[in-house]
Amino acid sequence: MKFVDFVHIHVRGGHGGVGCVSFRREKYIPKGGPNGGNGGRGGSVIIGANRHLATLLDYQYKRSYIAPRGEHGKGGDKTGKGGEDITLQVPVGTIIRDVASGDVLADLTRDGEEFVAARGGAGGRGNAEFATSTNQAPREFEQGDEGEERDLELELKLLADVGLVGLPNAGKSTLISVISAARPKIADYPFTTLVPNLGIVRVDEGQSFVVADIPGLIAGAHSGKGLGVQFLRHIERTRILVFLLDCTSEDMQSDYKILAKELRLFNRDLLKKPRIIALTKIDVLDNRGRRSLRTMRFGAVPVFPISAVAGIGIPDLITIMWKSLHRRASAAGKGR
Repeated sequence: MKFVDFVHIHVRGGHGGVGCVSFRREKYIPKGGPNGGNGGRGGSVIIGANRHLATLLDYQYKRSYIAPRGEHGKGGDKTGKGGEDITLQVPVGTIIRDVASGDVLADLTRDGEEFVAARGGAGGRGNAEFATSTNQAPREFEQGDEGEERDLELELKLLADVGLVGLPNAGKSTLISVISAARPKIADYPFTTLVPNLGIVRVDEGQSFVVADIPGLIAGAHSGKGLGVQFLRHIERTRILVFLLDCTSEDMQSDYKILAKELRLFNRDLLKKPRIIALTKIDVLDNRGRRSLRTMRFGAVPVFPISAVAGIGIPDLITIMWKSLHRRASAAGKGR
């Protein structure tokens, strides 16, 4: 399935139905009386979040959505039927912006959350609504109102607890495939991960968290190099970041600085998130090489040597991620 996280669409609510001009025809009542019904309200365009969706792909092929108009009023004081609402399903984590103003109209972060993107127009009044003591046979009526119309920008930002970041081939895809049921493409060449992958990590009965594997970053990613900023936005919602550093690299300190710099240049708030460093692929090192990793320091950031292939250090990494998430949640709760 192709991953699409940014689209433009056009939405329009249905027009309201036209009010009716009608008069009763009753025996022994020469002029009868007005009984024209009101027009029905037009349908609205609603955007709803659905946790079973993971892409905005459908909206690449169809860009315009117009709700049905309301039916016209009828004689006998019959109001026209309202137009059916249409609901556009999008993934949880979708941000809705007005193209003209750039304003954020909604941020759908919960399954089932909805936003009325374009309201249907009100139905016009029939002539029965215009009857007065001095105007007992009115022929006035109203056209229905037009529905709201606007161009919208839909942007998907994945919702995950933990974001895995690293240079190409740092082992992100292998790690997420080991700690969750996600099955990303894994190969020994750069940029095997072309789209973000989500995986659910089970810690214990009733305890789990979501991990996002973000495609590999390189120097200059914030300005469009490599896969550029296309997927950096997806780590903005994560609660903690895990930096994966390949222990076979000639300079892991430099690798870490490249990653930190790209995140800071994209959004400096990213580096305010709690961080963990995982030194990957330690299975290729001998005992001496593994011992040397124990002296590695990256400021106050906790460091965990791991091998996803051999399963070395994986339980400890899962435990620290879970504890970090709990500390983060507790701190947020105290701050309210």
